[in-house]
Amino acid sequence: MNVQISSLADYTIISVDGRIDTMNAGEFEAKIVTVIESGATKIILDCSGLNYISSSGLRIFLLVLKKMKANNGQFSLCSLQPGIREIFDIAGFSSIFSIYGDQETALKG
Repeated sequence: MNVQISSLADYTIISVDGRIDTMNAGEFEAKIVTVIESGATKIILDCSGLNYISSSGLRIFLLVLKKMKANNGQFSLCSLQPGIREIFDIAGFSSIFSIYGDQETALKG
């Protein structure tokens, strides 16, 4: 798993490549929580390189969404691979998260 953090306008873009599973979920969570605690109010998680997510990863996505809502922030996802999108659909997450086809659309969202 590789995580890159950048800024664009007033958004923090977090790009994740690889897998989020039980082996690296703690590391992924720590990186995102650090971003939130640094004061980010608008986060876009770019999942274009995410090719696997376990239940541990899904739990972190929910945790981040709750933290952002508690801070009146925005948390959006973009560029989900078809297999990841299917997992979100099956789990019912597609109705909870703001999901966009690409980063450009998410920035307008």
